[in-house]
Amino acid sequence: MDLRTTTLSAAGHEVLVLDGVVDLGSLPRLHDALQKFVGDHAAAKSLAVDLDGVSVLDDAALGLMLGAAATARERGVAFRVVCADARLRARLAASRFDRAVVVAASLGEAVADAGA
Repeated sequence: MDLRTTTLSAAGHEVLVLDGVVDLGSLPRLHDALQKFVGDHAAAKSLAVDLDGVSVLDDAALGLMLGAAATARERGVAFRVVCADARLRARLAASRFDRAVVVAASLGEAVADAGA
């Protein structure tokens, strides 16, 4: 299964939705999608990456998301990750990713946390 990405927009809050497998083979696609997403939405109220459609998440993908979060923060834009899957949430906690980036259980929670 390949990685597919789509973007959604609602009242200035932008979402990059990931669907599929994020592994070594799809890292270039994720990198490009994150760069474009953060670059194209520098004036957004908040940015969120939705992981609910992801079945596999490579460690290197966490590094790419950390880099995107840092770029967004430098521009004064809130950056969140949306993840309802308990298994992936546990992984984000075990890797301490959730200490660097807010992980919300739903898109509504992410938007509210970012100051809707």
